[in-house]
Amino acid sequence: MRRKFIAGNWKMFKTPQEARQLAKSLKIKLTDVRRTEVAVCPPFVSISAVQEILRDSRIAVGAQNVHLERSGAYTGEVSAPMLKDAGCSWVIIGHSERRQYSGETDDTVNRKIRLAVADGLSPIVCIGETLSEREGGQTEQVINRQFSACFNELSEDVFGRVVIAYEPVWAIGTGRNATPEQADAVHRQIRALAASRYGREAAERLRIQYGGSVKPENAADLLRRSDIDGALVGGASLDADAFTAIVRAAEDVT
Repeated sequence: MRRKFIAGNWKMFKTPQEARQLAKSLKIKLTDVRRTEVAVCPPFVSISAVQEILRDSRIAVGAQNVHLERSGAYTGEVSAPMLKDAGCSWVIIGHSERRQYSGETDDTVNRKIRLAVADGLSPIVCIGETLSEREGGQTEQVINRQFSACFNELSEDVFGRVVIAYEPVWAIGTGRNATPEQADAVHRQIRALAASRYGREAAERLRIQYGGSVKPENAADLLRRSDIDGALVGGASLDADAFTAIVRAAEDVT
């Protein structure tokens, strides 16, 4: 059985001091978690502060993005070796907000996956359709296209380091939620695509998170689904009680 994985994406929230306080609270509240893998992804400036708090805990630290090169004259960018040295285990790649506001493409996602894995980071790779694509009946087509491009010519070893987060863009911060049935159907599609490219065993090992406005109120219904292996949590990860409740929901169904 695949181990559930709950990751918090703090986005552009929490100063280093606020991040320390949230990390301290999560460390206390999640001390007894055993069956669920947990990670938090603070802003770059707070990674070291959060890592210092969580160093001896069961909560891993990740980043929200990584640059395409290992070093160079790229003002304002952060490389995979920097993230690894700062204590990161995970990195989010291809989040819908990066695609929307920063020009991220399936091709850059593919390149970043390669770089991240080569430098010892495990990628959380985000794919998902927009509202117009969902309403136009294009969800399956979009997922097929994104999967094919994002994992183009990646070896099975590299793919084995990846977690995929299905992000229905239309359900992020809009007050609209995908039903557990809608989410599970896309997760099954993603697993079938993985099986077609990498074989059944690799597909069964693959963990697929759901990333569309996960909250304590809907977490259990989502996480009970056989192909939903965790959650990439946005707003609810900024509240220690809410994030803890989501992790507890994963523990209960594991």
